[in-house]
Amino acid sequence: MINWINGELIELWQTNQKFFVLINCQGLGYEIQILESFFLKLKTNKLSNKNITLWIKHIKKEDSDLLFGFTSKDQKNFFIEVLSIRGIGSQIGMGILNKFSISEVINAIKLQNKKLICSVPGIGPKMGDRLILELKSKFKSEIQFEKEIVKDEFETKNSEINKMVDDLMLTLQSLNYKDKEIKTILPIVIKEADFHAKKENNLTFEYLLKLAMNYLDKDNSNVVI
Repeated sequence: MINWINGELIELWQTNQKFFVLINCQGLGYEIQILESFFLKLKTNKLSNKNITLWIKHIKKEDSDLLFGFTSKDQKNFFIEVLSIRGIGSQIGMGILNKFSISEVINAIKLQNKKLICSVPGIGPKMGDRLILELKSKFKSEIQFEKEIVKDEFETKNSEINKMVDDLMLTLQSLNYKDKEIKTILPIVIKEADFHAKKENNLTFEYLLKLAMNYLDKDNSNVVI
């Protein structure tokens, strides 16, 4: 079984939405399907006659041997996990990685963002449900790890605020704010929320959401509620 390959790039081409390279490795030419992002990089940099290394998933069929190449082991492993789901073929797996990074897919699974998953060509509502359900199980440790980091980083002594912050993060992510942006403003929001709760004793989730969105939309300018 071929695990990875290093060889001279001879040719690259596109057939519909599939992207290929031909690599010369010790006198043998290997035709390998790759991701669009790497194809465009090779095409832009004109790397023909240069050596490249790819992590390979070899799929053997009755009438053919298919090779899929990835620039990282994580991409290859993610592809293998997707293929292990009933009804999911290699082109769906490549389609997911062509459109999204692994972290974006895991985030979509965490938020159960079916619309994002179904935006990949070939994935309908039923398949989207199955992907979210099964990938959530497969990447449970990654999702839990992210959650634990967030909890440790932003937890306060006020359990009510902690619960609101968990809901706030999910809401902001569903509104397409980036995790980095959210984590940047959370300490400020929590500090103001804690002060408001002690002073007014009527903190609401709506107040917290408006506060956070004002900071995100106004680049941390002064907020008036």
